[in-house]
Amino acid sequence: MKGLKTFPRGGIHPHGNKNLTNSKEIVKADIPGILVVPMAQHLGAPAQAAVAEGDVVTEGQLIGKAAGFISAAVHSPVNGTVKEIRDVFMANGMKSSAVVIEKEEGFVPAEKSKSDSWKDKSAQELNETIKDSGIVGLGGATFPANVKYGVPKGEKAEYLIINGVECEPYLSADHRLMLEKTEAIIEGLRILKKIVEPEKIAIGIEINKPDAIEKIRKQAEAENFELEVVPLKLKYPQGDEKQLIKAVTGREVPSGALPISVGCVVSNVGTVNAVYEAVALEKPLYERTVSVTGHGVKNPGNYLVRVGTPIRQLIEASGGMADKFAKVVIGGPMMGFTVFDLDTPVTKGTSGILVLTDREVSGGQRTACLSCGKCVGVCPMGLNPTKMFKYIDHDEYQSAMDTGLMDCKECGCCAFTCPAHIPLVQGMRLGKKMGRKKVS
Repeated sequence: MKGLKTFPRGGIHPHGNKNLTNSKEIVKADIPGILVVPMAQHLGAPAQAAVAEGDVVTEGQLIGKAAGFISAAVHSPVNGTVKEIRDVFMANGMKSSAVVIEKEEGFVPAEKSKSDSWKDKSAQELNETIKDSGIVGLGGATFPANVKYGVPKGEKAEYLIINGVECEPYLSADHRLMLEKTEAIIEGLRILKKIVEPEKIAIGIEINKPDAIEKIRKQAEAENFELEVVPLKLKYPQGDEKQLIKAVTGREVPSGALPISVGCVVSNVGTVNAVYEAVALEKPLYERTVSVTGHGVKNPGNYLVRVGTPIRQLIEASGGMADKFAKVVIGGPMMGFTVFDLDTPVTKGTSGILVLTDREVSGGQRTACLSCGKCVGVCPMGLNPTKMFKYIDHDEYQSAMDTGLMDCKECGCCAFTCPAHIPLVQGMRLGKKMGRKKVS
């Protein structure tokens, strides 16, 4: 299709591997007997545990209080008893306090009934419900949703842009949500329209999801809901909010600025579904959809999973690992994290669990930089990755930051295309951490 919208600078076209799961309907995963619920499942300050060892908790009960403006509440995924509160390692290698809950014997998840009472509430009341429900961005960034939806005084949201791109290879959880939860997503958009008060609402979906494009468009038309469905060209990392804004509106977010500076608020389609559930069903965010996929797992699928479930259980539910598996990644292959412990729990930010084979992860041996410029050509932010990496490699963190390091999205385009197999993304992550330490 000619004339499809996309962002103009950089980007790559990795093999999608979406066919492993994009036709697999979402299945409710079994709930384990022990759930480990971290207090740091979001961007910002970790939540503070609101329960103690021995406490009896119920499904949806607050067990972690938000600890600041950029923080999010955490809720119990089951009825049960708090066995202990201990530290656990997260997928990104960071340590977090976690509430360990033993599920009540015979626990049956509550059936939630829909209510339209939200229509009588103010925008502020609705956003407070989103805050109290612990809703965060489910596209991977896990930014507290109520903060994003609270447009600052003096600013105006001309566009509310919904991210249905799901450009990371392998993942299909958002795709399935758009097909299976279409009505909920449209009602979630009605809720967000009341909160954000945008002039226009658009949803960007890449053209490898024609069924989702058609179903969202038809549902909006059937409900007489004004929604622009924007088919997008296949290009990674189009799901990044700055690239999505450029693709949909043609506007460019300045360096260091937020989307609202160009009149935009961006929200992932999974987050919209979570908003619907929080407001219309009074259901906090304690479960999410996860793609379990890769050629290293025998029966890939999509699951509705309670937070705190060990990834081991989901891999087993997918038939277990194939003989030649090599690596397990939480998230997508471009921006995810390799995990060493299969008891690592699912969190609000777990979009996928990838079990990859040697063939899928094989890479060449690292050599010296060839000065080929490929990393510069594919960087969607217009940065010079090899230059920044050299600064970081020589502990010159301030120079790297002066060269634009903090604008790096860690999308992995540079590393994907590097013929010298230099670990550019890992270098950028290290440089950011060390640079922040030097500044503070």
